[in-house]
Amino acid sequence: MSMPLIIGLVSLLLILIVGYNIIIQYRQKLESSKQQELAKFIAVIDATEDLIGNAHHLPYSKELLVCLNQRVLSSLEGMLEVDPSDKSLPQRIKNVAEQIRQLQENYSNADVASFKVPTTDKQAIGMLQLVKRLKVVIKGEHSKGRMPTQSFVAENARLEGIQLRINIENVIKRANDARNKRQLGTSKQLLKKGIDALASKNDNYANQAREKLQKMLMEIDSSQNLSHEQERQQMIEKEQDELDVLFQPKRKW
Repeated sequence: MSMPLIIGLVSLLLILIVGYNIIIQYRQKLESSKQQELAKFIAVIDATEDLIGNAHHLPYSKELLVCLNQRVLSSLEGMLEVDPSDKSLPQRIKNVAEQIRQLQENYSNADVASFKVPTTDKQAIGMLQLVKRLKVVIKGEHSKGRMPTQSFVAENARLEGIQLRINIENVIKRANDARNKRQLGTSKQLLKKGIDALASKNDNYANQAREKLQKMLMEIDSSQNLSHEQERQQMIEKEQDELDVLFQPKRKW
């Protein structure tokens, strides 16, 4: 076998090896990219299903539930596009689409859970975090064109109203706790903070809450005034007793 032929065969072998490695690396890169895309979709689905699962903590409207389920549906469709070989995805897509249809046709205001007043600071914080996450989601869905502007505006306003209500109810609870502990200054600060938060609101809840906070504040002021008057009267009586002792007739021995 001639030397040029050997060199040619070796060169061809090297080219084949290099080409094979390039193909392998390219496939690995594609697979890695595919897995990253799937991971993003899965994360969105998990986070959205967690929000749906918290529907018993807050009043969820039909528009909100439809939006959340459509977000899941969109992610599943994206996963199928990335990985058409996954045989479980078509059935999952069908199930979520049916869930959306059921919500649109059958869900009514009577199905909306009632608002539950938070009983602890921890519970209030958890509810506020949930509202914040929901607001981020509907804003994102609206920006992607998957939630109509009118529905977004109405739902965002509704969530802001729930957020305000959580804060006000928590203020009332904390103010009452402080009052029971005779921390009247702290209680008054909390009530004034709540009244300030309601200053620009004019709906039924805001008006009723404002009236309640103002009444509580007046009760504390009246209590403090009565306490000061009692202390003043006690001081006057004490001074009078001291004067009586000082000027009482001296005994003759």
